[in-house]
Amino acid sequence: MNLRIRDLREDADLTQKQVADLLQCDQSLYSKYERGLRPLPLEAAVRLAQFYQVSLDYLTGLSDTP
Repeated sequence: MNLRIRDLREDADLTQKQVADLLQCDQSLYSKYERGLRPLPLEAAVRLAQFYQVSLDYLTGLSDTP
């Protein structure tokens, strides 16, 4: 799955720590989500989609329309 969470975070000028705090997880775990080393839980994906105001399809790379 081609997650866009790194691009969205960088476009928003946020650090991994800031996004990890939003998701209530450690920065190291969030880093693994970005690198595809751990699957992003659905609850976290929904929270990120709402935060960045994009669809889940866009977040997961299934659509090019935010």
